[in-house]
Amino acid sequence: MKLATLKDGTRDGRLIVVKRDNTAYALATNVALTLQAALDDWETKEPQLRALDAQLEAGTVQSRPLDVSALHAPLPRAYEWVDGSAYLNHVILVRKARGAEPPETLKTDPLVYQGGSGDFLAPTADIPLADEAWGLDFEGEVCAILGDTPQGTKAENAAPHVKLLMLANDVSLRNLIPNELAKGFGFFQSKPATAFSPFAVTPDELGAAWHDGRIHLRLRSVLNGQQVGDTDAGPEMHFSFFDLIQHLCKTRSYTAGTILGSGTVSNADRERGISCLAERRMIETIEQGAPKTPFMKPGDTIDIEMTDAEGRSVFGRISQKVVKVP
Repeated sequence: MKLATLKDGTRDGRLIVVKRDNTAYALATNVALTLQAALDDWETKEPQLRALDAQLEAGTVQSRPLDVSALHAPLPRAYEWVDGSAYLNHVILVRKARGAEPPETLKTDPLVYQGGSGDFLAPTADIPLADEAWGLDFEGEVCAILGDTPQGTKAENAAPHVKLLMLANDVSLRNLIPNELAKGFGFFQSKPATAFSPFAVTPDELGAAWHDGRIHLRLRSVLNGQQVGDTDAGPEMHFSFFDLIQHLCKTRSYTAGTILGSGTVSNADRERGISCLAERRMIETIEQGAPKTPFMKPGDTIDIEMTDAEGRSVFGRISQKVVKVP
């Protein structure tokens, strides 16, 4: 089942169910006005949404052509946006890029930070940039949307708490990061608004590609019309979503609608390319002594998408352009 949020002039939009081929949708507001409302009562609303989904696929309910530019992020705002860094190759490379060593607990204790969740970017929204010197970078990720998840949840019991999956472009301002982290208080200005894929899907929509708390599909990144990444999101996700949930829930619980990110999808095999520019710049530094690839500038575009074994776009495409703002 694919869900999305249609813009309607309100903060949270209207919930829709999307056809599997991404061509049409049916309004789901008779079930729940918004995706958050559905998540708040998922046990009741999910069966009703699945029934509507079946009607949409069968052509027995009124549908309308889908225009992705008319969509918000699936959750235009969320109670919490928690991003991990589950791909160790990414951690190692970006740490080297800013002259820092990976933590001793790299393989045993997940890295997470809490980002701003009050104003997400739509999948086709421009990325605003006020100063090129800040070093704008894209970051392609996979994400889970959680239901109510109690404190103390263990990895082996985490699967039922993953209600939906989607993609993210976790935009970073790389040149602001070192000074922020030097203060010992974490990311803030260096992490502007995140964009999410058009659709959030139930895990069963991925079939065999969803197992062990990982999405075993390739994430493609296209920068200015050129593919720069075809990374495999599955095998090298050292900490699964289930592991990340256990880590999060050590000291507190999480409410329905919490978004959990994987961190930048990254592979040690350099033939797979990149899901962020920081990695390419670090590889250039290692191989050539200095980075040569510039960060993004106004006019640049980034597309992020994941397809299944049949070549179908699972989550729809994040397609954004960087624009200069005052």
